[in-house]
Amino acid sequence: MKFSSAEFALRWVVLALAGLVVPVVACAEVTSINIGRSYSLGQLPAIIMEKYKLIEKHAAAGGIPDLKVQWHTFAGAAAENDALLSGSVHFTLNGVPGLLILWDKTQGQVRGVAACDAESMFLNTRNPNVRSIADFTDKDKIAVPAVRVSVTAIQLQMAAAKTFGEKDLRRLDPFTVSLSNPDGMAAILANTEVNSHFTVEPYSARELKVTGVHTVLRSDDTLGGQGTLNVFIATEKFRAENPKVYHAFVQALKEADEMINRDKKAATEAYIETAKGFSFDEIHSVIDQKKIQFSMAPVQTMKYAEFLHRIGTIKTMPKSWKDYFFQDPEIAKLSGS
Repeated sequence: MKFSSAEFALRWVVLALAGLVVPVVACAEVTSINIGRSYSLGQLPAIIMEKYKLIEKHAAAGGIPDLKVQWHTFAGAAAENDALLSGSVHFTLNGVPGLLILWDKTQGQVRGVAACDAESMFLNTRNPNVRSIADFTDKDKIAVPAVRVSVTAIQLQMAAAKTFGEKDLRRLDPFTVSLSNPDGMAAILANTEVNSHFTVEPYSARELKVTGVHTVLRSDDTLGGQGTLNVFIATEKFRAENPKVYHAFVQALKEADEMINRDKKAATEAYIETAKGFSFDEIHSVIDQKKIQFSMAPVQTMKYAEFLHRIGTIKTMPKSWKDYFFQDPEIAKLSGS
């Protein structure tokens, strides 16, 4: 059957509106982008990217001069996710569980750009009677960045499932309260009702300097070693419409990792300039001793996927980490897990 040019055009428009075809239209890329982050040490690459204007540098090299980059600080992943889905930010940082949940709910329209860091998380307490998670009672309060959905909250569920069985994986959820890492550290050190904190470096190291504070659980116990904590994420829509800007971002992240690993002293100084409250030695010791690994390669992320799928939080079980990360040349060749 043959169609007239008018009939063909009409059918093409209908299909395009239905989302079944993607029109090929030459359009200019954005001239400004917004990026969400917080000030944890694991997000140091973001601080380096901002300080040295690495995204702007690579965008200019790719033919987009004068790209404006705005960085926005968020207290938690929920607000960052809302901003990403609404288009208020174009890239943001999330934990691996958050990435997997968004990837599943959007059917792949949100994916990981690259890993930001790999590190251990520490559940510290000042309660002398708590030697394992089985010792927590309703008299204890455990600070996590976001109840039930943050990385440490999921870690607590994974540990509970291992200790009590999967039917009781949420046994410790009622004991948790939502506090940012700085606020959680302040609470545990000020002898408030929050006597425990599931956190990361450098907060954990400072807490453990206080007499009576000890570590009950490490994320290594559930993951089998250090795992990716922070992940940059973006939408397929933005990536498809702005390939040059997207590529500039990936190249900037790669350069930031190289700069951190090459000059740890300069990286330390960049962090303490931005995130106040820590001494040079506190931060440098963490970076110099490689307690945090800065690399775009995801580590141990499939263990989160297996857990979240098994308990029904995500419906789709990915075949590998490559399913929920955009497969760009810089990422596809990495040895991830």
